[in-house]
This record gives sequence, C-alpha cells and structure tokens, in this order.
Amino acid sequence: MDFKKTEDWVNHKWDHDIQPVLEEYIRIPNQSHGFDPKWNENGLLEKAANLLLEWAKKQEIKGAKYELIKDEDKSPLIYIEVDGTTDDTQTVLFYGHYDKQPPFTGWLEGLAFDKPVVRGEKLYGRGGADDGYSIFGSLAAIKICQEQGLPHPRCIVLIEGDEESGSAHLGPYLDKLRDRIREPAVVFCLDSGCLNYEQLWMTTSLRGCLTANVKVKVLNEGVHSGDASGIVPSSFRVLRQLLTRVENAETGELADDFQVIIPADRYAEALKVSQQMGEPLLQRFPLANGVQTVTKNVFNGYINNTWKATLCVVGADGLPATSSAGNVLRPETTVKISIRLPPTLDIETAKVALKKLLTENVPYGAEITLENMVGMPGWNCPHTEQYLLDSIQKASNTFYKKEALSQGMGGTIPLMGTLSRLFPKSQFIITGVLGPGSNAHGPNEFLHIPFTKKLICCMASVLADTYTHLKKN
Repeated sequence: MDFKKTEDWVNHKWDHDIQPVLEEYIRIPNQSHGFDPKWNENGLLEKAANLLLEWAKKQEIKGAKYELIKDEDKSPLIYIEVDGTTDDTQTVLFYGHYDKQPPFTGWLEGLAFDKPVVRGEKLYGRGGADDGYSIFGSLAAIKICQEQGLPHPRCIVLIEGDEESGSAHLGPYLDKLRDRIREPAVVFCLDSGCLNYEQLWMTTSLRGCLTANVKVKVLNEGVHSGDASGIVPSSFRVLRQLLTRVENAETGELADDFQVIIPADRYAEALKVSQQMGEPLLQRFPLANGVQTVTKNVFNGYINNTWKATLCVVGADGLPATSSAGNVLRPETTVKISIRLPPTLDIETAKVALKKLLTENVPYGAEITLENMVGMPGWNCPHTEQYLLDSIQKASNTFYKKEALSQGMGGTIPLMGTLSRLFPKSQFIITGVLGPGSNAHGPNEFLHIPFTKKLICCMASVLADTYTHLKKN
C-alpha cells in the first residue's frame, strides 16, 4: 500500500464527498424505534438508510451488490456484498448502525442534535460519530484497496437500524442472511471508541446492560402530606430502600450477584492503559464545578468503568415539576434503571437476581411492578491472531505515528455477543471514533474529523494485510 496516496485520497474523499452526505444524514431525526413510537409511520429510519445506500451505490466499487432489506415490522437493514478480488473463499464483515438516540437537552448555543456544525476539527450533531460514519469508513477502506490495485477478500457491509434499541430487529435478519454471510474470517465493528485522538484503539471487552422500569405504589390517590406522613410510607423512600439492595449508596458497589472475576489478561491490559493514560482517563468528562470522580485512582476508575457493575437511574415518572409540586404524599414513584454489567456475566442470571432483590420482602408491603426488563449481553474478545495484532500496530504507527492500544469499554454493543456465538472462529476488530468529549447519547455529540480520517486509512491497511494472510493460509 502507498500510505501517502492513501492519506491524500481519504482527505480528498472526506472533504468533498463523505462529509457533505454525513451532514445531510445528521439533519434527519431518525431516532431508534425504542425512542420513536411512530418510527414505522414517519419513515425517518428508511429515509436515513436510503440516503446512505444511495451514496454507497455512487462509489463505483467493483463487484458490489446493494440491498435495502425491510420487513414490515422492522427497521431497514443495509446489506452490501463485495466480491473478493481473486476468490470468495474468505469473508470480512464490516458492521455499523444508522439509528440514533433521542435529542437530549443541554446543547450549546448554535448546536442541535439535527444541525450539523463544524467547529475546528469537530463535526457536531447526533449520529455522526454514533454511528453514521461507519458505512463511509467501510466502503472507503474497500475502495482504497481497489484504487491502488491491492487485492482484498470478499466483504460484507452490514449497517443496521436498531442498535440503539438493543438490535432486536437484527436477529431475524441475520437468520435469513446466515448462509449468504457465511463465517467471516474477520469482523470489523465500527461502533466503539477511543481514550484519546492520538492513536488507534482496539476494544477488547464491552459491558452488558440490563434496563427495567421499577414502580412503587403505596396509595390509590395522592393525599395531604401533613395528614398522611408518618403513617403512610413514602413511595420514594421505599424505592430508595429497594435500590440500596442492589447498590451500596455509600460506595456505588453493586451486589455480588452482579459481579465477576476479572480475567488475568484484561487485568494486565487495565494496568497498561491506566499507566499510559494517567489522570486524563478520569477527567475526560464534563464534570460540574467542584464535582469529584468516584475514585482518584486511575486503575480503579478504569476497572469500575469496564469490568464492574454500575447502576444509574435514567428516568422517572410520578414526580411533578418543582414549580407545580404541592404538599402531597404521592401515590407512586416509577424510575427507569440501567445497570451496566461485567462483560462475562450471564444476562439471565442478572435478571433473576434483580427481580428477587426488588420484589421479595418489600418494605411495608408496598406494591411493586417490574416492567420492560431488557437485557443486552456483554462481550469479551476471543484470542486475536498475531498477524492481526501486527497489522494493527503497523497501521497505527504509520498513520497516527504512535502504537495502538487496547481497552475495555463501559458501553454495550448487543450485536457482538450474537456474532461471537454465530461465528465462533471469527477474529474481531472493534474500534470507533467516540473519544473524550464526543458525548454520544448526550448533548453536543461530535465526530473528531482528523482522527476519523486516520482510522479509515488504518482500516484499509488492515484489510489489505488480512487478504495477504488469508491467501497464504
């Protein structure tokens, strides 16, 4: 590969072709089906998928076949199959998604979730980094090989529209496509992140996630707080007691049912990452003035974020706005909780433990309703072959001028557990552009443009190396 030619091609392609279409994609408010009840009526997911697919068709990639697969009750799936240069015996699978999280609040002046804005090296707007860039990066990597006359394996580009809702729609599609996909030699997943924008990062583990709505009811209607308090238990206090069974309110530690023993290789990886990153690993979030992190120990913070279970209350019902709140002992309180689970913890085990903790021996006999319990599995990367590790290091040193590093991620990509089960012999390259400050799912989400350009160059280099290795073996 001509590395200088690769960089020049990517820079030109990004500035004149990719970024304008990516900005158009950001303007489409195509929320994932779990957040938009009318997703199948308003056609926004389909609009976004068609925009990306039409761009893909214009790339003149040799041997490419394009499909938009849409079942009546499911979000569209973009499926692109590219013939191998010399044969189709080995396959590389590229994965990403185009559905988006809801807007959220707190966008800076001049920014909005559906308004693409470039400030310096950053492209702001929902979905650019999570995960709209993925189809552009995948096809650009293939096109680079073809432009330079470099052979490449057969490639499948799979871009789903349901990842932010747990990839529930993807499973049936994969069942239908299993024989066409076959067993990939390598899977590129482009929905992860990085701890800085200075080098290539590979993700080696992902936490699972368990969400549920927990409702505590103590009255059939609200009553005067002065009349009832001290006799009728507060639904909020009962809820606090129940959540304390799951999480130690002082330390943030979750019950043993939600913890695992950390594998030795991931422990060693944690030591290396925490030593190399130092304090910035803890300080990469927009902390309010004076707020301290849970721990000041970098290693402990990394472990907490990647291999320990954590609890967040992400929503609530039954609480009136402070401006309209009267002195009423409310009849009920509902919260939505999100528990991040260790990568290797079985989801069904976690569900059973949560139900038991929240519904048995409830204080004061309060009425408990546990609804919408959804579990998404974690993932721990299988052994990576040496040729792939060497290729990743070569790419990072070439285009970033620094060594590649591996990390665990605190988030969840539900598909990875599925792919590992479907394709047990596959190698996995999990990477992405969600780095410090990029704020996926929150306000002011951005994509770091120079980092993304270099990542595309790295993908092309690894793809070419993969062909060489597969051909020899």
